[in-house]
Amino acid sequence: MTSLVRPFLLLVFVCLPVLIHAQEDSARRIRVHPESLDLKVGETAQLEVIVLDSQGNEEENMTLLYFAKARGSLRVDSTGRVTAVAPGKFKIVIRTPRKAGERVSAEVPVLVRPAKISEITFVDLPSRIFAGTSAKIVVRIIDEVGNERHDIRPLIKSRSKNVATVDTFRRLQAHEPGECVLETDIEGLVETASVRVVANPVRSLELSRPVTSARTGDVLTFNVTARDASGSVVEDAPIRFAVACDPDDRLGEAASGQIDQDGRFVAEKPGEYTIVATCANLCDSRTVRIDARRVQRRVRLVGQGAVKDVHTSDLWVWEGIDGRDYAVTGTWGANGDSIFWDITDPKNMEEIARITVDARTVNDVKVSEDGTLCIISREGASNRKNGIVLIDVHDPRKPEIISTYTENLTGGVHNLFIYDDHVFALSAGRRYDIINIEEPTHPHRVGKFELESTGHSIHDVWVVDGIAYSSNWKDGVWLVDVGNGVVGGSVENPVSIGHYAYPSGWNHAAFPYYNEETEKFYVIAGDEAFPYGLNVKDKPTYPRGWLHFIDFTDPENPEEVARYEVPEAGTHNLWVEDDILYAAYYNGGLRVIDISGELKGDLYRQGREIAWYLPDDPEGKISNAPMVWGPQPHKGKVFFSDWNSGLWAVELALPRGE
Repeated sequence: MTSLVRPFLLLVFVCLPVLIHAQEDSARRIRVHPESLDLKVGETAQLEVIVLDSQGNEEENMTLLYFAKARGSLRVDSTGRVTAVAPGKFKIVIRTPRKAGERVSAEVPVLVRPAKISEITFVDLPSRIFAGTSAKIVVRIIDEVGNERHDIRPLIKSRSKNVATVDTFRRLQAHEPGECVLETDIEGLVETASVRVVANPVRSLELSRPVTSARTGDVLTFNVTARDASGSVVEDAPIRFAVACDPDDRLGEAASGQIDQDGRFVAEKPGEYTIVATCANLCDSRTVRIDARRVQRRVRLVGQGAVKDVHTSDLWVWEGIDGRDYAVTGTWGANGDSIFWDITDPKNMEEIARITVDARTVNDVKVSEDGTLCIISREGASNRKNGIVLIDVHDPRKPEIISTYTENLTGGVHNLFIYDDHVFALSAGRRYDIINIEEPTHPHRVGKFELESTGHSIHDVWVVDGIAYSSNWKDGVWLVDVGNGVVGGSVENPVSIGHYAYPSGWNHAAFPYYNEETEKFYVIAGDEAFPYGLNVKDKPTYPRGWLHFIDFTDPENPEEVARYEVPEAGTHNLWVEDDILYAAYYNGGLRVIDISGELKGDLYRQGREIAWYLPDDPEGKISNAPMVWGPQPHKGKVFFSDWNSGLWAVELALPRGE
């Protein structure tokens, strides 16, 4: 779960019309045909590009670099072939290499238009509804390339307004018994559905509460019993829930709580909350007391393994076969170093060895479960043969390269994971290859997994109990059976179990988490976004994004139920241990979060944050600019890497009363 993607891949710009031009040298220039592109989603186009010298002659055998300033929305390959993924206005940047004389560049404006609508579906529309009640109407809109459209607000009409009407917010209001036909028309495509309104039999409601008091962040389920005139229970009575609050804090900050329409309630602030249940003109209510969660603990700096001359990437911490504790960290945008540390005494972490490979970035580092094999990723090799490097760490003070594997990985390996004598290695941001390393001197590929969606890409993969959790930007989180057997998958034949994508398309990392108390299974999905650019020197960077908690208890129906978001900061990697989440939050530092119990709502606002730590270093690669990359708890300490200052260790004070 690693990496900073280069800044021009992370920004989305609305572009004004520009001319193709040479930015650095007016003598040499790039000529592009066509000078602009107008595409529909799913369409492709080929750019024809030549470089002219100062005399107007074409330069032969020129290698060009292509970049799309629109991560996940527009793709361009190394030949200049462009694929439109999502609607919008974008730019493609074309550059000559730095070594090819004076560097010149050009920009191509690209307009991507939406694809034509091909399918409209009313989703989960009830076949009948009680008079005097209402129901939300959901319409799914699919275009001709298979993308779901969220940018269209469909107008829905009722053909029987005396029976039922539809308001501006697409809520169906049932008035009297009868048949109602609903209709929507989108771009000339018409879809209809029928709903039957029946007399409302409910004559009384009784709301029950699970407890009289709880803490912020605790999820409480309220149940309602509806009865008819004879006292019999009406099982399918449509109940609406609402919440009112009386906050403790009367200094300008109101209490905040939310309740789902299945009766699950959670509060963010202390106070008294009244839950109201209604059905037509009937209602009942109950009040519950909410107190502060109070999980905060002090955090103390233990030690630092300073790296001040280059950027530090990921880390891995392990106990060696000699019983001592070690760590390895990578380097970013440098000369291909991996740094090995003895961290047995975290107060005095010692650099004990370096391995240097042909790469600009060693982005990811992992160590096998038995502590004998380290594998690192490579990007930016001088000969473009990137791939992975296998290193013997029986003695971490004398690491030795065993072998390399580059087949089909020449586009660069951004992230990797070791699981059960196999390496899952990302290939050029398109897929992960599965490489058998039972014999480390002779690694060989046995399988792969790649999405089929238009413009698909991948950033990371994490494997637990035979299930691979991949992070795929706009395509979201994918769960794949690679040996668990739940759907017959194996490393030779990976089989998808389920997936979930959220609208921002920023899915960068994923970590699975099973809560034994609630028996709920979550995947925690982290964002990565750089709306203000990535500063590699001189000044801080200000990322954005948050952690999405996706309930995958039913893999076929995943539901996003909670979030953790630090204002004005952005996430990177994460780790979960003993119902505690350790999150590398870039400029927001290291964050430690209580994720015990059922999760719902905004965990940050609920006071679930246990502790935080900002690793300020005035002598860092960028001075006093925290940029925490990856955390890992180990033997009572929390180790983490920081992009600007190296390896750190902190510890948490014991909870009160312990």
